[in-house]
Amino acid sequence: MISERLAGILTDSFWKILLPGLTVTIPLTVISFSLAMVIAVTAALIQFARVRVLRQLCRFYIWVFRGTPLLVQLFVVFYGLPKLGVVIEPFPAAVIVFSLNEGAYCAEIIRAALESVPVGQLEAGYCVGMSYLQIMRRIILPQAMRTAFPSLSNSLIAMVKDTSLAANITVAEMFMAAQKIVARTFEPLALYIEVGLIYLLFSTVLTKLQSMGEKKLNIYGEQVM
Repeated sequence: MISERLAGILTDSFWKILLPGLTVTIPLTVISFSLAMVIAVTAALIQFARVRVLRQLCRFYIWVFRGTPLLVQLFVVFYGLPKLGVVIEPFPAAVIVFSLNEGAYCAEIIRAALESVPVGQLEAGYCVGMSYLQIMRRIILPQAMRTAFPSLSNSLIAMVKDTSLAANITVAEMFMAAQKIVARTFEPLALYIEVGLIYLLFSTVLTKLQSMGEKKLNIYGEQVM
């Protein structure tokens, strides 16, 4: 049975943890993922176009950010760059790292989706007099994004949970709020389960939105076909 004291702590802490989730964790996720998508689409299109020098640069970027831990990247940007005279505030530093890290993973997802579109689609576009950019914007990219949607949605859900690492560079998000309450109340088990359940709540909402999005895309695909 939960003691009256513990029940009071959990009730009081719920809103103190949820509020940073709504004002820091969610904005951090939305901003970072939006920038990551810009990076990912750009990197994927460059690789798909097979521009040799730019393609090698993209491959190097993806290799570095997929091959090193996210936590290490956060520490390099926030604690390491000040040694070079580059000081970045915690929230912008987290946005930069999460965007670059997630952009590397999403670039590979989108690249694979682009390559899954039949080559005949590109040739057909040229036959009707469309330019390469028009073909990509109107034919190839819409089909690729529909294919990539489930994987990209999974990446977004994973990013919500990964934002807990931002507490290591003093970003006042949900996990840091929970840590502060634990330090004051000495109830780590209950409070860490509580913050875990809040993350689960956010992930569940996103999963439902993902399911709705996939259904709409399937209906749209059937109408187009």
